[in-house]
Amino acid sequence: MLYCFFHILFISWGFMTSNTHALEATQSQLLLQLRKHLEYPIQLNNWENYTGDFCYLPSTLHVTIRCENNSLTQLKIMGDKDKLSNVTLFHGFAIQNQTLSDSFSIDSFVVTLVRLSTLKVLSLVSLGIWGRLPDKIHRLHSLEVLDMSSNFLFGSVPNEISRLQKLHTLTLDGNFFNESIPDWFHSLSNLTILSLKNNKLTGRFPSSITKITTITDLSLSHNQLSGKLPDLTTSSNLRLLDLRENHLDSELPLLPKGVITVLLSNNSFSGNIPAEFGKLNHLHHLDLSSNSLIGTPPSAVFVLPNITYLNLASNMLSGSLPNSINCGNKLGFVDISSNRFTGKLPSCLDTLSSNKRVVNFTGNCLFVGNGNLESDCKRHTTKKPSWGKVLWILIVVICTVICLVSFGIVLIIFRKRYHSRQTVTLHHTISKETEGIISEAGTQVAPSCRVFSMEELAEATENFDQSAFLGEGSIGKLYRGRLENGGYVAIRSLSLFKRSSIRNLKVRLDLLSKLRHPHLVSFLGYCIHDGGVEDSNSSRIFLVYEYIPNGNFRAFLSENGPERLLKWPDRLAVLIGVAKAVHFLHTGVIPASSSNRLKTNNILLDDYQIAKLSDYGMSVITGELEQFEAKGGDGPKSWRLKKLADDVYDFGFILLEALVGPIVSGKGEAFLLNEMKSFGSQDGRQRIVDPMVLTTCSQESLSIVISITNKCISPEPTNRPSFEDVLWNLQYAAQVQSTADLDQKSEGASQC
Repeated sequence: MLYCFFHILFISWGFMTSNTHALEATQSQLLLQLRKHLEYPIQLNNWENYTGDFCYLPSTLHVTIRCENNSLTQLKIMGDKDKLSNVTLFHGFAIQNQTLSDSFSIDSFVVTLVRLSTLKVLSLVSLGIWGRLPDKIHRLHSLEVLDMSSNFLFGSVPNEISRLQKLHTLTLDGNFFNESIPDWFHSLSNLTILSLKNNKLTGRFPSSITKITTITDLSLSHNQLSGKLPDLTTSSNLRLLDLRENHLDSELPLLPKGVITVLLSNNSFSGNIPAEFGKLNHLHHLDLSSNSLIGTPPSAVFVLPNITYLNLASNMLSGSLPNSINCGNKLGFVDISSNRFTGKLPSCLDTLSSNKRVVNFTGNCLFVGNGNLESDCKRHTTKKPSWGKVLWILIVVICTVICLVSFGIVLIIFRKRYHSRQTVTLHHTISKETEGIISEAGTQVAPSCRVFSMEELAEATENFDQSAFLGEGSIGKLYRGRLENGGYVAIRSLSLFKRSSIRNLKVRLDLLSKLRHPHLVSFLGYCIHDGGVEDSNSSRIFLVYEYIPNGNFRAFLSENGPERLLKWPDRLAVLIGVAKAVHFLHTGVIPASSSNRLKTNNILLDDYQIAKLSDYGMSVITGELEQFEAKGGDGPKSWRLKKLADDVYDFGFILLEALVGPIVSGKGEAFLLNEMKSFGSQDGRQRIVDPMVLTTCSQESLSIVISITNKCISPEPTNRPSFEDVLWNLQYAAQVQSTADLDQKSEGASQC
């Protein structure tokens, strides 16, 4: 009897075991079928001939699989992020080398996919998936996160998604959805993040979204939405509202009090800025630029306790801003340019008396500083002439035109002969882009470059006294100075490196003054001390910059001050800021500014730990382009590409120093290149990576940065990534780190 009992027990155990392995085999087969549907992307090469349990397959930068109780719960696959880079129009058919092939069937793909019914997180990004997303996607009834960004999905967002009651994150960015936004999102009772930006969506803003009380992030930017925006105060948990680049044309809506970021630029909003905006005490970032807003903005908006970025540019705002405005302590960037403001610029916005924040106010009629009226006022104050005067003016103009045409012909002949000798190459290439600030935050017109006198600088530095001396580098001495208005500046003294006329030098300096970006140390002006000699070979140049008092990045990586050591998320923020600045220098100006002397000592941190790159653009002053043209070479294009690649290489060593710290990096370039091999193993990382990084990073975030660092320091320049790629990878690493930090906090809270 006992023997029979054990025999039955053994058979039952064997039956259950075989069923368990059968389940795993089924899931494995489904994953392999998905790989086939996706036409064997290289990111899934390690699945080939894999015989183990996919639940234990190690995660990579592009693929993550997670299981619970032998069931697949997470599947994340990220393909080639450049799939959409050159595609602006998509007509619903396969595109060679961009989408999956003609034989791809999204219906068959989804039929296979939904058999993984236990999935909670599904992320299929940049895989070339094309077609209309089938309704049967709702069969993934356990789904909590759905991300199918950067593919070629078109048509409408499937109505059946409304049946995914557990869904809290829906991200379909960067596709070609071209119908109206559905009005059923309120049926998703757990929805917190809805992101449909960079599509072709049309129609009106769905009013049902205001009924979603759980939503925190709403991103519908870069679509073709129109009409009225409803009152959003009922969305009490809303923190991010991004509706940029649409055709919305109502008055500005009321917003919930807890909102942190509001991006409504490049629409057609009209009317006044509601006074209630001045009560949004949690607001950090407000962008209302490029609309049709009128009236005077509420003063309270400038003094909100947490506001850091305020952009009201390119509207029809008018009136006077009260001089009593006391800007918020965290306000670092303000743009009120291209409006109709009059009166005196409030003192807290006057950059002549304070370097605390970046302010752009051009294109208004404002008294600035000591009472000087801005030149833009002329268009406001010109009186309309009488008809008699108009007639006389017309006669004079006609006669003048005849004279000018004759004179112009002579002048053109003269200039053709004289122009090539006197005009700097850079002067030909100043474009609309170089006449302003180009950044993620928007476009800003830079103020005119100030010319300082030698007496001003001598007084500011007490005749260049040793007490004002900050240090000396490869390009001259650096001093701290205090101007007559009380503002501090940094003054660099250097000799001109080559023969150049004063006129051409001033053109280059004026160009340098136009390189404005939130992560660049602002160049304020210059002084050329040439002893009255036109030949600048004997000149000294004094470059005047904003003064950043909080030290450089290297100091915040040093073990000499452990209380100031930056944690991994803070290091990523600094690296992203610098990458944005260099990407701007490479792509936002013509010609690109290369050889930007990238090293940790030249990255300064302000009081808010915002990174600012110094010593950039020196090639503009030293005329390296002209030096090349005089020497000859493989051609300007290849030369410039090499210089841009050199910046990438130098930035690679900044990344290395952020990873290992300055003590290890101080052992030299050859040592570091050899030690890079250690990053491949966990033991190697433990040995060489800075302990502060190891204790504050997620392994996935760290791996992303190590990977892009390896590419940056490739010996072959053509194998190095562009700064756009570098920036994308750093931002992705920061996103991964942020997610890991949130997960850790959630786990800690649940344990409590």
